[in-house]
Amino acid sequence: MPNSPLLPDPVRRVAAWCAVFLLVTGVAAVLVWLCITFKAAVTPVLLAVLGAALLRPMHGRLIRMRVNRSLAAALTCLAVVAVVGGATYVVVLALIETGDQIVLSLRKAGEDLREHFGAAGTSLSDLAKNSRELLSKFGGTAASGVITGLSVVGQMFATALLAMLLIFFFLRDSHRAATGLRSLVPSHSGDLIEAMGRRAFYAVEGFMRGTTFIAAIDGVLITIGLLVLKVPGAVGLGALVFVTAYIPYLGAFLSGAIAVLVAFADRGWVVALWTLGVVLAVQVIEGNVLQPVVQSRTVQMHPAVVMLAITAGASVAGILGMLLAVPLTAAAFGVISELRARYTNTPGPVPDEVG
Repeated sequence: MPNSPLLPDPVRRVAAWCAVFLLVTGVAAVLVWLCITFKAAVTPVLLAVLGAALLRPMHGRLIRMRVNRSLAAALTCLAVVAVVGGATYVVVLALIETGDQIVLSLRKAGEDLREHFGAAGTSLSDLAKNSRELLSKFGGTAASGVITGLSVVGQMFATALLAMLLIFFFLRDSHRAATGLRSLVPSHSGDLIEAMGRRAFYAVEGFMRGTTFIAAIDGVLITIGLLVLKVPGAVGLGALVFVTAYIPYLGAFLSGAIAVLVAFADRGWVVALWTLGVVLAVQVIEGNVLQPVVQSRTVQMHPAVVMLAITAGASVAGILGMLLAVPLTAAAFGVISELRARYTNTPGPVPDEVG
């Protein structure tokens, strides 16, 4: 009589899948721990990958114009420094000029809501008060040159500088990326690793380019609407909309809520409702016109997955984690899409080739 297996076949299959799940989870946990431990080096690399994904078309156009690769990368980085520096200056200046006004409006809105809704308004009023105190403390720290404030500014500057240098090298040596990937793996796995790397990069590239385009459209439209309604701090609120657009769903909700509350505090219920209408109209345009066009060229993710990724990123690395969570998740989905297409013989979405 042949020996019968100790466990039935369904149980062994479940055990095998559990082992795979535990192995993948363990590897992911170790990678997250390593990223947290070496965040001073990992953060510039991730920012540089996002920057290179966003700037590759510009660099490719310069290459097609027969510009030297190093010079093209340098010109691209200089253009980014000029554009990002100018945009940052405008955004920071707008927030500084209108920040106190926005915070005061939020506090006034909290006091008005407290009269009607009690505890909810009290919480909002306390939040606005604490935000103003925090901003004043931060400003005082930076102005007085306290060591802690200077160290934070120094770390941010060093991270930005290192990221910009890495962007230069990533752009200049982008044509060697496939060869570099193949040199790190066995020869029989080279095609698979290269395909996975391309799909992940295309997913990140699509996310960065699409999100930047959508953020600019949202910021401009909402700023115009707030200026027409004469809402105080319209430019600062528009800048806030642009920055928070890189946090899908949650960023639009937070910036829209702040705009409505500021309008309610200074202009009353009618203007607040009009402001809410402007925010909702912009979101409808984004969701029904812009997002379908953008997501058709990249990996599509369910909103629940995006929200979970943002939550996980916030728990790991705060605001920076929220900003990096979605593009990294898009890259992971790109890799999974490539694996599924190869091992199930079902072609996945193929992004446009650039250069």
